[in-house]
Amino acid sequence: MEPKGMEIINEYITLSTGGNGELIDLTGHLKAILDKSGLAKGIMTVFVIGSTAAITTFEYESGLIRDMTDLYEKLAPFGKQYAHNQTWGDGNGFSHVRAALQGPSLTIPFDGGALLLGTWQQVVLADFDNRRRSRKVAVNLLGQQ
Repeated sequence: MEPKGMEIINEYITLSTGGNGELIDLTGHLKAILDKSGLAKGIMTVFVIGSTAAITTFEYESGLIRDMTDLYEKLAPFGKQYAHNQTWGDGNGFSHVRAALQGPSLTIPFDGGALLLGTWQQVVLADFDNRRRSRKVAVNLLGQQ
């Protein structure tokens, strides 16, 4: 049997967000992109464009959403004075720190045309900025049919 070639597919998700630590489940969007691609196995990289947002994975339910919000506030409090705020005067130093800690991307394997996520595992965009934003998430698939 001759091996099939690898394909690279790039897609984007654009969302309007409320900022202020909003956590948004992207899993449905990602599954739709994978379905549309026709790829059966490979890897999907999810990358948020911008320095005040992040990508992570956890069980997307109200209790854990609250727990994550509390954790981010403990790690990089909103009211603390940040050198970034003194440099730029935009008051969102906390959001840059939170995003840097969490990270802008996640790689997810897929097989049989399905993302290899746990039963209670969702992919989440964390918008840490202190204002509403239009967020763009780059989704890159590398795989084969």
